[in-house]
Amino acid sequence: MFKGADLLEVVTLGKKPPNCDITLQIEATYASDGVARGVWKVDEKFLNGIGVTMGGFVASAADIIMAYAVSSKLNSNQSFASIDLHTTFHRPVLPGEVTIEAKVERMGTKTAYLVAELFQNGKKVSSVVSSVIILS
Repeated sequence: MFKGADLLEVVTLGKKPPNCDITLQIEATYASDGVARGVWKVDEKFLNGIGVTMGGFVASAADIIMAYAVSSKLNSNQSFASIDLHTTFHRPVLPGEVTIEAKVERMGTKTAYLVAELFQNGKKVSSVVSSVIILS
């Protein structure tokens, strides 16, 4: 299991990311002080029957980058797990590159609240909010 510090080493030291990052073709490019950024390479395998990216993949992409954001606020003995995830779709995600930015909006001792925004071709395609439990 990845702890907070392990995830940060993916960004800072180039360590191998979790399998979910590899499967979804997401690269975390930045994670510090509650903010994380990443790039998602969307191709045909993520498309649904009407030719747009399946919403569950969009939510998963945001969840992955939010994990890096919350990890950047934890100490080496802490980890986390998602409690809730809400996704709003503003426009379809098509094959190509999607940039993701996530931030910790609020953090207590047991719970953190995060937001993420996904952009494609300069336009916001989705907004995601999440709450996570902090595990010690």
